[in-house]
Amino acid sequence: MSKDKYPPHVPVLPEDDANRQLVAGFRLDPYLSSHRINVLRVAGGWRKVLERFQSSHIAEMKKNLNRYMVLLIDFDGKEDRLDKAKAVVPDDLKERVFILGAWSNPEDLRKDGLGSYETIGQALAKDCREETDMTWGHRLLCHNAGELDRLRKYVRPILF
Repeated sequence: MSKDKYPPHVPVLPEDDANRQLVAGFRLDPYLSSHRINVLRVAGGWRKVLERFQSSHIAEMKKNLNRYMVLLIDFDGKEDRLDKAKAVVPDDLKERVFILGAWSNPEDLRKDGLGSYETIGQALAKDCREETDMTWGHRLLCHNAGELDRLRKYVRPILF
């Protein structure tokens, strides 16, 4: 059988429950093809996200060329976090893996007045759909700009 026999799909691997709730809010967007995105079990830390990606998802992605992946981690204010995370992604999958997250942690997004996790997730989805940066441009999310540009190019047409 062909490697691309399945329709495009975007699993999201969240670091913790706060990130899971952000994705749950994202999935509430009324224009989202919600069957194309699913939230995987919480990994329990950014390193565990990378470990689980390596142990369980790389092989699946190589089998299915229509499978994309979002690794949703906390950057914990670490400038090298994105580079460390990207280092575990094989070259042949780099265009289909996206590493996103709050600069510190999702809790700080709430403290900064962006609302509940669900509300923040919905706002992030709207930004993706409309190609705006009202929420993605927030000081705790703007570091995602490069990954977001790629996400909009490859994943936005799948989800919206």
